[in-house]
Amino acid sequence: MDLTTALPTFVVTLREGFEAALVVGIVMACLQKAQQPQLYRWVYLGIGGGITASVAVGFFLAKTIQQMESVGGIYAPVIKESLAGIFGLVAIAMLSWMLLWMTQQAKSLKGEVEGVINQALNHQSAGKAIFLLIFIAVLREGFETVLFIVAKFQQQWTLPALGAIAGLTVATIMGILLFALGVKINIRLFFQIMGVFLLLIVGGLVLGVLKHLDATVALLSQLSTHNWCFADHESCILGAKIWDGTEFLPDQKFPGIILKSLFGYRQTLYLGQVIAYILFLVTVGGAYWQSLTNKPIFNSKKTTKLQN
Repeated sequence: MDLTTALPTFVVTLREGFEAALVVGIVMACLQKAQQPQLYRWVYLGIGGGITASVAVGFFLAKTIQQMESVGGIYAPVIKESLAGIFGLVAIAMLSWMLLWMTQQAKSLKGEVEGVINQALNHQSAGKAIFLLIFIAVLREGFETVLFIVAKFQQQWTLPALGAIAGLTVATIMGILLFALGVKINIRLFFQIMGVFLLLIVGGLVLGVLKHLDATVALLSQLSTHNWCFADHESCILGAKIWDGTEFLPDQKFPGIILKSLFGYRQTLYLGQVIAYILFLVTVGGAYWQSLTNKPIFNSKKTTKLQN
């Protein structure tokens, strides 16, 4: 594995991490305004707890995959490919939904978080409420990142994990610059740019998931007396090959390897992959564009817009 495998996790973690940093920064600002510095520790505990839980989820998923493959016998390759496909589908669904949801909620995030904190400060259990808010925000973003790494890289986690750490570090620095040092950051533009990158990265996951599903069916056909393949093509269920860049744009050499790492480019593409990729961009990409034009996708209350 080369360093390019760290790029997609860096982009995903940078965006997801900055979302969590916004929540943390808003909470800290509320506590400072209310002159409640003794509650800062609950914020730090929430951050630490969320990160720890995310890492624990990652180890649990890795261990589960290893155990399932070890007991699979001759079906171990089938289990490996099918798990990769399942994790990929879940990652696509979660990242797509969060892309659209956060784009919509960013308009009212500040007002909603401030409302929760102001209400919590009126109760003796304010610390626990703050901890829970931060913990859930960090865990949600961390879980999405872990799931993305599992779906895209399976068991080869070292460099992707380093990319995630780098993305989280940059997101933290941006949060400090924004809230602690008062540096102006165009949050709307940041999320728009990172949203486009995330959309294309998830689109690459679509190509990868279909390849895993195709491999699963092909392996099952080899182990079964029945032929599960639809046609006599190189692929089993994806149809005819319509792109072959092996000679002039291989995905193991520059610049193809960059395109593969960030956007899921494959030097060979099949009809089913291209159709699914286009459908994904039209549906999810269209919904994302709609959210950028301030048209509601999810029903939400209109509250104070996030200042940038």
